[in-house]
Amino acid sequence: MNGKWYRKGAEISGLKIYPFFLIHILAFGVFGFVMAYSDDGPPVLVMYLFGAIAILSYIVFYLTFFGRDEVKWMFINSALGLFGIYTEINWILSFFGKVVGDYPLSVHVIPFLFYILYTFLIRQALTDLTHSRENLARRKMVDYFYVTASTLLYTYIYFANR
Repeated sequence: MNGKWYRKGAEISGLKIYPFFLIHILAFGVFGFVMAYSDDGPPVLVMYLFGAIAILSYIVFYLTFFGRDEVKWMFINSALGLFGIYTEINWILSFFGKVVGDYPLSVHVIPFLFYILYTFLIRQALTDLTHSRENLARRKMVDYFYVTASTLLYTYIYFANR
């Protein structure tokens, strides 16, 4: 990484990994969002091919770096995030005079999946930045904070756009 070799199993600071991947996934997510919601976007099949390759690559990365138990949280995030995804994408689309319902469900799949990947990485970064990964009590507090803050934010956005 950056010209330095690390032995297998060596600890690598999250400050070296998270900024790169947060920016990387954000860029791919923005690209997927633009493809999905622009008036002259590509056919849905092209968007699905782009998204499938990128999303499967990220899932392999997540399993390798974070393990199966942490990836389980990605699915907890997705259940929590369905409300958040809907409200936040609807909020973003409102800047363009549109709403989620203006598009067929098939268009939302890729932007929603990128959102899930991004929020998963945010939780991982929060866990590592608070040194909670190995401290069960602290980790529970971080998890409760994350779920509560997310729910409050999504609820606020939902009602603010009504």
